[in-house]
Amino acid sequence: MQKCGVIGVGFVGATCAYTLAVSGLFSEVVLVDMNQKKAEGEAADINHGVSFAKPCFVRAGKYADLAECGLIIIAAGANQKPGETRIELLNRNRVILSSIMEQLTAVNKNAVLLIVSNPVDVLTCMAQQLSGLPAGHVIGSGTVLDTARLKYLVGQKLGVDSRNVHAFIIGEHGDSELAVWSSANISGVDLDDYCRITGVTDPTAMLHQIYENVRDAAYSIIESKGATYYGIGMAVRRIAEAIVRDEHSVLPVSSMIQGHYGVDGICLGLPSIVGKNGVEAVLDIPLSADELGRLQSSAQKMKALIKQLH
Repeated sequence: MQKCGVIGVGFVGATCAYTLAVSGLFSEVVLVDMNQKKAEGEAADINHGVSFAKPCFVRAGKYADLAECGLIIIAAGANQKPGETRIELLNRNRVILSSIMEQLTAVNKNAVLLIVSNPVDVLTCMAQQLSGLPAGHVIGSGTVLDTARLKYLVGQKLGVDSRNVHAFIIGEHGDSELAVWSSANISGVDLDDYCRITGVTDPTAMLHQIYENVRDAAYSIIESKGATYYGIGMAVRRIAEAIVRDEHSVLPVSSMIQGHYGVDGICLGLPSIVGKNGVEAVLDIPLSADELGRLQSSAQKMKALIKQLH
């Protein structure tokens, strides 16, 4: 666990490498990319600032250099071409992921794999099938970032530290995700009660607006600056921290779901206990009837998408 690998060093992968290198969690971070010079440049750039943080050696490498890594981040994938359908993009990314898994499992079958590439839930399913690793060892970043966005916006609206907002976004990391408002609270105070105390006259409308802003956040950021990478970089650092320190923290990562909420055989973001072996348990937090229906609908959409792949 002292050594981490990052496969794919585009905007997201490079930012993940940076946050992990300065986190103090690892003594070595290995960057692997089809463009070796890009990996070398990113490694050099990060190394030049390491003296301001904890000691960590960042270097470009090959798949063989990932043999001793306890955690491997997969951020590689193709970008959508103009006019290309989601299915066409997914099929291209499946080919890329298949190549990655073949080369990776040839040198390391013990690491925890953290999938960050989008669509993360579908690619996590594929990585699970291709790797043959235990289900808990292959996880996706899921709705960890979405949940952080939710906490931030609720905190801003209600004038409270976002760390004291306890609520989850669950389901697909995408358009069918949902906010679990029924059990949300501010440090133990029911969210509806807190809204009333702070003078919010129409909490339903306010919370729905917050949910829509969370769901559409990536579209808004991409329209403004072309890509999102800082938020997911920090989310990956948080997940890595839970794994390396064996925290048993509850995070809504994506993993293979079997029998929770009536869902089977699909990867979705659900609150899970995360430790040194990846996902140790998926939690069945209370959901309202509407939330349960929306979660099951999200799962069906993911299954339908996977069935279209060839």
